[in-house]
Amino acid sequence: MKPIQRRRFLKLAGAATLIPAAPYVARAQAYPAHPVKFIVGQAAGSSSDITARLIAQFMSDKLGQQFVVEARPGAAGNIATEFVTRAPGDGYTLLLVNAQNTINAALYDKLNFDFLADIVPVGGVDIVPLVMEINPSVPADTVAEFIAYAKANPGKLNMASAGIGGPQHVAGELFKSMTGVEMTHVPYRGSTPAVTDMIGGQVQVMFDVTPTALPQIKSGKLRALGATTAKRLEALPDLPTIGETVKGYEASAWIGVGAPKGTPPEIIATLNKQITAAVSDATIQKRLADLGATAMPPMSPAEFGKMMADDHAKWAKVIKSANIKPQ
Repeated sequence: MKPIQRRRFLKLAGAATLIPAAPYVARAQAYPAHPVKFIVGQAAGSSSDITARLIAQFMSDKLGQQFVVEARPGAAGNIATEFVTRAPGDGYTLLLVNAQNTINAALYDKLNFDFLADIVPVGGVDIVPLVMEINPSVPADTVAEFIAYAKANPGKLNMASAGIGGPQHVAGELFKSMTGVEMTHVPYRGSTPAVTDMIGGQVQVMFDVTPTALPQIKSGKLRALGATTAKRLEALPDLPTIGETVKGYEASAWIGVGAPKGTPPEIIATLNKQITAAVSDATIQKRLADLGATAMPPMSPAEFGKMMADDHAKWAKVIKSANIKPQ
C-alpha cells in the first residue's frame, strides 16, 4: 500500500470509533431491523464458513435478527469481496475478511475494487497459526537442522502450498527470504491434495494452517519443526516457534469482519461490541480452538484496521521480493 493509501485507510478505520452524530442515534437503536447477510469467500464447510456461522449465530441471538451466512467462493475470495464492496453501506451486508484479503490487495494489480479503501474494518475474530511441517524422510528434527540440510542440498526440496499467493505460500517465501534457503514452490488447489503429496513424499515441506496440519502431525505422518506464530501453540506446547531460531520470523492467518465503505459508525460500533462479546465467550473460544484457531484479543475497529494495514504492508514486501504473480 502506498503511504497515502495507508494513511487514508487508517483514517477511515479510526473514524469508525468516533462518537456518532445525533441523526445516527435513531438508526443505531433500530439496527438491525431485518436479516443481515454475512458473505464468506470460502466454500461451505470450510473453517472460514464454520467460523462465520459461529459468529452469525451469536449475533442473531444477541441482536434479535438473523445473520444469514452466504458462501460465495472463488477467485481467492475476490468474488465475495467485490459483491460486498458493491452493497449499500447500511449494515445489512457484511464480509468475513481474512489474511487472504490483505494478501490479494498486494498480489492483484487489476481488481474491480480497492479492499483497503472499500471495506471498513469492524472487528477481529481469530488467529489461525501455521506450522512448518516436513515429510519424515527429511533428515531434520529442528528448524536449524532443516536450514543446514537445505543449504547443503540446494534445489532438492519442494515446498507445497494450497495455492499461489495463499497464506501458506507467502509464509514459506518469508522463511526462504529470511534464511537464504532454496526450495521449489509447488502450488496445489487446496490443502488436502498438498498434504496428500506431503505424506507421499512428492513434496517435502509445507507451512500449513493448523486445522489440516495438526491431525497429520499427531498421527506421525508428518513431522513438525516449528510454529509460525510469535508464541508457542497451546495444541503443541513443546514445539518451538520458528522465531526462536530465525529471529523476527512470524506469519499467521486470521479472520475478522468487515463492512462496505459508508456503513455508519454507530452500526460498526454495535457490531464490534457483539464480536468482542462473541470472542470472549468460553463456548466460542472452545469451538475456535477445535478448528485450530485462537480467539483474537478484543480490538476496536481502528485497532483491527491497523492490524489489516500492517498485514498488507508485510506481505506486499514479500510478494514483491519473491516476484509472486497470481494464477
